[in-house]
Amino acid sequence: RTRANRETMSPQPVVAGAILECGMGTVPSVMVVLPVAQVMVEVRPVAVVTDNIPFLNLLPFGMCKSPLNPMVMAATAAALGVLTPMPCIPMPTGPWNSPVSKTKVGGQDMLGSGGTCSCAYGGSISIKLAGAMRSTAS
Repeated sequence: RTRANRETMSPQPVVAGAILECGMGTVPSVMVVLPVAQVMVEVRPVAVVTDNIPFLNLLPFGMCKSPLNPMVMAATAAALGVLTPMPCIPMPTGPWNSPVSKTKVGGQDMLGSGGTCSCAYGGSISIKLAGAMRSTAS
């Protein structure tokens, strides 16, 4: 089977080094996963739905373009209404929504490809590349 076929069959586990993107950010980011549960896939720690802590698990997405971000709002007002992006500070509103709810890692739901997380500033954080190349989730 091809990799594309495996991806459509079941979600892939998200691991340290996964590529994330935010609809309001200007560049992708890399997910950081600490090996707390000591569960590894392809020699990298597996993420769970609570791996959403800013500057620990979620690194900035370059500049934020959201008019709901107070820094963007202030900079845009100072620029007489011209949208002015400001440095991203990820602000998740809760845990990841993950399509892998039956698989547990250290007693928590595993984070799978297709998972999303909302940002308080209006962005939606998604997994662009799960990091794991083989499918083990169910």
